[in-house]
Amino acid sequence: MTIGTLGSNKETNSRKSKHAVDERAPLLPSKQEEAASFDEFDGASFSGAVFNLSTTIVGAGIMALPATMKVLGLVLGIAMIVFVAFLTEASIEMLIRFSRAGKTTSYGSLMGDAFGKVGKSLLQICVLVNNIGVLIVYMIIIGDVLSGTSAGGEHHAGVLEGLFGEHWWNGRFFVLLVTTLAIFSPLACFKRIDSLRYTSALSVGLAVVFLIITVGITIIKLISGTVMMPRLLPDITDLTSFWKLFTVVPVLVTAYICHYNVHSIDNELEDSTQIKAVVRTSLALCSSVYVMTSMFGFLLFGDSTLDDVLANFDTDLGIPYGSLLNVAVRVSYAVHLMLVFPIVFFPLRLNLDGLLFPSARPLSRDNLRFASITIGLITVIFLGANFIPSIWDAFQFTGATAAVCIGFIFPAAVTLKDRHGIATRKDKALSVFMIVLAVFSNLVAIYSDAYALFKKNP
Repeated sequence: MTIGTLGSNKETNSRKSKHAVDERAPLLPSKQEEAASFDEFDGASFSGAVFNLSTTIVGAGIMALPATMKVLGLVLGIAMIVFVAFLTEASIEMLIRFSRAGKTTSYGSLMGDAFGKVGKSLLQICVLVNNIGVLIVYMIIIGDVLSGTSAGGEHHAGVLEGLFGEHWWNGRFFVLLVTTLAIFSPLACFKRIDSLRYTSALSVGLAVVFLIITVGITIIKLISGTVMMPRLLPDITDLTSFWKLFTVVPVLVTAYICHYNVHSIDNELEDSTQIKAVVRTSLALCSSVYVMTSMFGFLLFGDSTLDDVLANFDTDLGIPYGSLLNVAVRVSYAVHLMLVFPIVFFPLRLNLDGLLFPSARPLSRDNLRFASITIGLITVIFLGANFIPSIWDAFQFTGATAAVCIGFIFPAAVTLKDRHGIATRKDKALSVFMIVLAVFSNLVAIYSDAYALFKKNP
């Protein structure tokens, strides 16, 4: 055997786990997922995969994390961010391992392999609920940042209104229309997720810019002595304050949801053995950003930290060039969300297509179906962002519930089902823990949110 032969075998083995050949398999694939595997691009780089997965993780969740410090305290809050990161890595590892065993190339086909059509459809519905809700929220935030909002009876001027005054062209509807046509639509037309690697890299860079500005402002205020000592542990005074601790779990879970994109990124990797390293690198990067943002955001605003810390940057920071820094933070975050949009949209389109056309040929090969689904989904998201501006309360329930199913309950259920007999006792114990934690914490969170909502609006 020559050196050249060894190199050739190594290259072949790197993708053997995803393209294993069964001698008894038909020459023509009979299902959509099977056909898709024959048409997959497999030249994605490690760095491109890391940026795409990191962008999937770091969405709007980063802005809600400083508020979790207000509930948990700095020490317990940081510990929970790290803990959920490890739990997320374990759940993704389960998905990858059982996908390899069942030779499945998507999350939906893995659920179908374990639970049949019902399991696959349930996963697709959860992805639709979660991703449509997330994308509508993204578009609403972009509208609030650029055009302003009057939610709560008080008007907050947007960046464009603050710079140029109130005009028809910087109104919410027109700004979102231009953003949809000029940015969202072109980026949503890519048929491979690897094509978004450069926008993903820029998106992660903008999240780091937000972090650097926040750290800089906090250090300046620390030097001037205007930052109070943060609370290190939760303030538990009664049973209600204890139950409130569990309301942060859906926020933490949603902040790490990326499971629906793992298979797409894995399928396009040049070397499929790198997917575990991609996941760990992405989680380490995002966890670092999350910990730093939460710590310095809570240090900066203390108990005045709002549920969306971006709203805290709508006030006087009390430092030189504070208004300029406010604009920089808000604009960088709005652009960050614009670039996250296509990464979250990609699995949404795939899962809707799989739900509506389970036996059709691959979506990438059918331009008419691809364009129709893309236009339809973008239209629904655009209309939702413009005409349902009070969706926050609704998606506190539907989004968190769907997200926790995608992130923990479904991977744990696949492991407990153990159709291929590869689960260890440790896997099954961890799966039971995931399900109990997810169900219990979310029931408590939904009850607490509902109680607070009805108490606020009797």
